[in-house]
Amino acid sequence: MSAVLNSSILNRNSDHYRSVVMASVMLNSVNCSGGRAVKFDYVGLKPLKVHQNILSVRPHSVKISPPMLTVRAGETRENGPIKKMGMSDAECEAAVVAGNIPEAPPVPPKPAAPAGTPVVSSLPISRRPRRNRRTPALRAAFQETTLSPANLVYPLFIHEGEEDTPIGAMPGCYRLGWRHGLVEEVSKARDVGVNSIVLFPKVPDALKSSTGDEAYNENGLVPRTIRLLKDKYPDLVIYTDVALDPYSSDGHDGIVREDGVIMNDETVHQLCKQAVAQARAGADVVSPSDMMDGRVGAIRAALDAKGFHHVSIMSYTAKYASSFYGPFREALDSNPRFGDKKTYQMNPANYREALVETREDESEGADILLVKPGLPYLDIIRLLRDNSPLPIAAYQVSGEYSMIKAGGVLKMIDEERVMMESLMCLRRAGADIILTYFALQAARCLCGEKR
Repeated sequence: MSAVLNSSILNRNSDHYRSVVMASVMLNSVNCSGGRAVKFDYVGLKPLKVHQNILSVRPHSVKISPPMLTVRAGETRENGPIKKMGMSDAECEAAVVAGNIPEAPPVPPKPAAPAGTPVVSSLPISRRPRRNRRTPALRAAFQETTLSPANLVYPLFIHEGEEDTPIGAMPGCYRLGWRHGLVEEVSKARDVGVNSIVLFPKVPDALKSSTGDEAYNENGLVPRTIRLLKDKYPDLVIYTDVALDPYSSDGHDGIVREDGVIMNDETVHQLCKQAVAQARAGADVVSPSDMMDGRVGAIRAALDAKGFHHVSIMSYTAKYASSFYGPFREALDSNPRFGDKKTYQMNPANYREALVETREDESEGADILLVKPGLPYLDIIRLLRDNSPLPIAAYQVSGEYSMIKAGGVLKMIDEERVMMESLMCLRRAGADIILTYFALQAARCLCGEKR
């Protein structure tokens, strides 16, 4: 072992200290991961009466368990050793024992209350929850729910055209040209961490029929789009919608009998072919939104029979017959030509019925359970979260989106704050993922980027 000693004089306020002795000790043999040399830097202030003493260093071995360095040292790096300035621990302790207490800022005065504040005795309460909310750091430390771009799934409308067409009832949303506008929008989303999308097609009226056969055309709009996106972004997670309403001349999610009844089993047969066509194109998750009975099990069997065991099913487990869907139906031109969807979608007044649907979808092989709409149905999200081990999805639907947008335009609310709060509420209720038209805008906020 060798030691090199250097001395220099420093001016100090204290009369007790006048000089500094710097000792750089290089150990000849150190047990260190990877055979790295470790340089030990000792820098300390010495009293005048001893500052000329020779610092003695006794050889010793140092045992280091990577990755933590357990000695007081500066590891040799490419740009040289890290210097440690100040007294040694022993000298600091000796100074304090001798009465040389280092100076520190004084205790700040108690902030004054405004004039007229009544003088009262403190309430005799031991528990004050506000203590854990006092500072941003404390609030962040105890925050129970978080939101990140990875929690967001971006619904995107596509059409056969080349231009991006604005959707009047959904400010900021467009029917995207499948070859150009869609690819650009996906790229923007990926740039801020949103790597999951769900596709909704605007199908030409000429291709619609009473049985929705275009739904399983393997050269149709959705399969073509999936292939294009997977070629461009292989790791993109693509969800698809499994339902007949975009392809039906009647605008319903299933085949309509002449008396107006939606035919369940015949519709499920069509949905199975649709799901297989989407899986063959490269879909990662097929999402039956039709609310036909038994469709999850039938789709699972159809996928497995064709070798698509790896393709997941996100079931619209609790899809309510809601009035919040209006702008979406305008976007796809998929309003029912007659009647409504109350014979197959759930009654908004019902709560326990969601458990019936949950049990069925779980037993039939669903991988993800979805609640739609989102914010008005937080109780249903929590119900599913508390009663199922499966991931829970929430759909912040078009009506929710458009209300926030309209409120922001009218300056009645702060659009950005309400947007972020609504998404956090969906997460707090128990949603693992959220389908939201705010996905890109919210992710930019989360990344600190303004739109």
